[in-house]
Amino acid sequence: VQLQASGGGLVQAGGSLRLSCAASARTFTYYSMGWFRQAAGKEREFVSGNSWNGDITTYADSVKGRFTISRENGKNTVYLQMNSLKPEDTAVYYCAAGPGSVRGAVHEINYWGQGTLVTVSS
Repeated sequence: VQLQASGGGLVQAGGSLRLSCAASARTFTYYSMGWFRQAAGKEREFVSGNSWNGDITTYADSVKGRFTISRENGKNTVYLQMNSLKPEDTAVYYCAAGPGSVRGAVHEINYWGQGTLVTVSS
């Protein structure tokens, strides 16, 4: 499975962005998917995850109420709608596939996308 993330960019604080992650294989349907991020000089951290059937959705406390994850299995795509962005949301965002996507466990990820940079100016 290859994951292609897109949608990053520069936005002012309070603005919105939507990230997309397209998977190359139909087997995507059976994977939990999620988003992690890594700011400069920091470790990669969990942002949000979604089980393969959408029954379970999880968010980091820092993004609850502002970010929304969704997926379209028919398009092999997962999205991250990011609203009310803050400068501290600035990071490279990675989409991920694997059981760690919902549990927020970096070491339980089977596949990583290439990352897309989100920069939030104050």
